[in-house]
Amino acid sequence: MALVAASCAREATPDNQTAAGADVTRWEQRAQAVTIVRDDWGIPHVYGKTDADTVFGVMYAQAEDDFRRIETNYLNSMGRLAEAEGESQVYRDLRMKLFVDPAGMQAQYEQSPAWLKTLMNAYADGLNYYLHKHPEVKPLVITRFEPWMALSFSEGSIGGD
Repeated sequence: MALVAASCAREATPDNQTAAGADVTRWEQRAQAVTIVRDDWGIPHVYGKTDADTVFGVMYAQAEDDFRRIETNYLNSMGRLAEAEGESQVYRDLRMKLFVDPAGMQAQYEQSPAWLKTLMNAYADGLNYYLHKHPEVKPLVITRFEPWMALSFSEGSIGGD
C-alpha cells in the first residue's frame, strides 16, 4: 500500500507465511492502489483507484485501529462468541443463530452480482492482508476472513458495541 503511515510497508516475517502465495500476490497488488493518510488525530483517510481498493484500505485501517473489536463483532454476529469468551456466551450465540445462518450468507455471496462480490472480496482481503502484515496479532478464533462474512453486518456497522 502506498501508505503515508507506512505501516503496511514492512516485509512479512517467516512466521506469517501461512497465506497462499496467490493471496499474498493479490493483496500486494491491491495495496499498491491504496493510500492511507492519517491526520493529526489519527483518523485514516483512505484513497483508492476503485471502490474495491478503497474498501480494502478501509478494512486494513480499521484493523490497525482495533482488530480485536472487529473479530469480536464478527464472532458475535455469527453466533460464535463463546469460542473466544467461553460458556457464558452460549445463550447469546444461540440467539444469534436464530437470525444468522452462515450457510445462507455463503449462498447469498455466491448469488451476488459481480460488482458486490468484488467489494466483499476486497473487504475480506483488507483484513487478511492486515493479519499477514502483522504476525504479532493473534486472532482469538478467526484466522482467515471470508468474503461472505461481510453479509453478517446488515446494519452497516462494525464498530460500536
